[in-house]
Amino acid sequence: MPEEPHEPRGVEIRDVSIRLGQLLKLADLVEDGGEAKEVLLRGLVQVNGEVETRRGRQLMPGDVVTAAGQAVVVARSSA
Repeated sequence: MPEEPHEPRGVEIRDVSIRLGQLLKLADLVEDGGEAKEVLLRGLVQVNGEVETRRGRQLMPGDVVTAAGQAVVVARSSA
């Protein structure tokens, strides 16, 4: 049985939304866009508990992304 991720850590964004591929890089869940594409195609990324394969999926504050055994929650930057 896969290990459950720990409590999600917040990743702040400046805009109202962010694309999934960008968030994966920003949160250091992947090294680059090529790796993001690969993990998405292999079904290794979940958004709000559901497998997501679209790199361009728009994420909003409150969305939880899980990949590589880590969970992050999108948060709006207060700056």
